[in-house]
Amino acid sequence: MEEERKIEVEEVESVAPPPKARVESALDTLAATAGTPRESFERKRDYLEGFLSQKPAAVAAGEPGGAIYDAVIEALKEIYDPEIPVNIYDLGLIYGVDVTDDGHVAVTMTLTTPHCPVAESMPGEVELRVGSVPGVGTAEVNLVWDPPWDPQKMSDEAKLELGML
Repeated sequence: MEEERKIEVEEVESVAPPPKARVESALDTLAATAGTPRESFERKRDYLEGFLSQKPAAVAAGEPGGAIYDAVIEALKEIYDPEIPVNIYDLGLIYGVDVTDDGHVAVTMTLTTPHCPVAESMPGEVELRVGSVPGVGTAEVNLVWDPPWDPQKMSDEAKLELGML
């Protein structure tokens, strides 16, 4: 059994109109809280002044965005896998780059497979290239197999180059 619903209607003769906004009253409120409209506008305009005048925080040379770190990444992008026409960085073979304050760089990397034909020579080439970057004192390459490399680690540029996108 459905319950019957009723809508109640109230009839009225007239409704009082709402008060109209007056420019004078808005200006009075503004003057009481913030001064003249011109002062208020100028105050709003300069709120970004301090923010815009700040200088960007300096990035340490060994952090992403720092000079040495970026130079190491560029050096890694110059090393190509002999079987795949993509550099080892975009291929996703570089798992990490750590740069210390005294210029020691440790690169953690993998290869596409443990049976890769360049398994013996690639880490040496990476160490040599990274060690030749200005500002790098010593370079160390740590070859790891865990996690194993898979095509999902490639950059979009590498996937596009190989026709995978």
